[in-house]
Amino acid sequence: MQIKEVIQHLETLAPTAYAEDFDNIGLLVGNALTTVTGILVTLDTLESVIDEAIQKNCNLIVSFHPIIFKGLKKFNGATYVERVVMKAIKHDIAIFAIHTALDNAFHGVNDMMCEQLGLMNRKILIPQSGTIKKLTTFAPTTEVEALRIKLFEAGAGSIGNYDHCSFSSEGTGTFKALENANPSIGEIGKIHYEKETQIQITFPIHKERKVLKALFDTHSYEEVAYEIITLQNSNQHIGMGMVGELPEPVEELDFLKHIKKTFKTGCVRHSELLGKPIKKVAVLGGSGSFAIKNAQNVGADLFITADLKYHQFYEAENKIVLADIGHYESEQYTKNLIVSYLQKKISNFAIILSDKNTNPIQYL
Repeated sequence: MQIKEVIQHLETLAPTAYAEDFDNIGLLVGNALTTVTGILVTLDTLESVIDEAIQKNCNLIVSFHPIIFKGLKKFNGATYVERVVMKAIKHDIAIFAIHTALDNAFHGVNDMMCEQLGLMNRKILIPQSGTIKKLTTFAPTTEVEALRIKLFEAGAGSIGNYDHCSFSSEGTGTFKALENANPSIGEIGKIHYEKETQIQITFPIHKERKVLKALFDTHSYEEVAYEIITLQNSNQHIGMGMVGELPEPVEELDFLKHIKKTFKTGCVRHSELLGKPIKKVAVLGGSGSFAIKNAQNVGADLFITADLKYHQFYEAENKIVLADIGHYESEQYTKNLIVSYLQKKISNFAIILSDKNTNPIQYL
């Protein structure tokens, strides 16, 4: 198996099309055509992780965080980033980063946090917009059903918990084939009238190439009339954060202790307790201060995230309890998720969970 095939599996879990614009994800080091000897999965790629990969004969590291985030202007080993990249290149070890693509995936970072807490009825906290497109095309009425099926097979027509969704309307299409045309219907130089069906069908942006290939491969016309527009509808299965519910309400202090134990954190920093049980919980792995209002707006009793600053705790405004559990702690189970997923997809070589604790923050 080549690295590119592993990447295809990871793209199915968390399409890179949904990563945030500021992020730097994908294959950061290495050649996609390299044959894989083993995969090491980690939260961060440090020198100790490269050494672990060498020891365990893994030439592909799948890392949650990207080791290269900003542009590098030189490689002389002056920083930990340069040293990691230099060592990886020297030992022919590729590095793939998944980061905010997995943050935004429905079965990603935040779903894993909810799983650890036993939250039910999970929904995306901040659904992405601009990630759904609509195809409008026209085909002879006698051929439209075959075309529709191929578009469905390519991934079009899925809306939430429904698939095979489309809309059709019938009418008459006209065209005149010019001198150099090769029409499948009609004659050169004559206006042709054809009973046609208009199909409108939505698809997620990462499926556009497959959908267009299905359209062109199946359609009988030499020139296919079609239009694609981007919708502003929110994508309820893609986005930052997640909100869910506990099976039964839990007292605030008891739930904070449960959080501390579940995420094995040395400290839970929290805002003022409100004296009411916790039932609805919002989570956002990593730095999530930007989502405080979103957590309030969905009626969450408590919001779990990381990297909150002093004044941001005031934003609770006696409406919600904010709980900062630490950046590493909030994302630590992510590598378990990736390993479990890849083990189900790939069985012919080792997929190893890194045993290195890459948390740079220590507690006394």
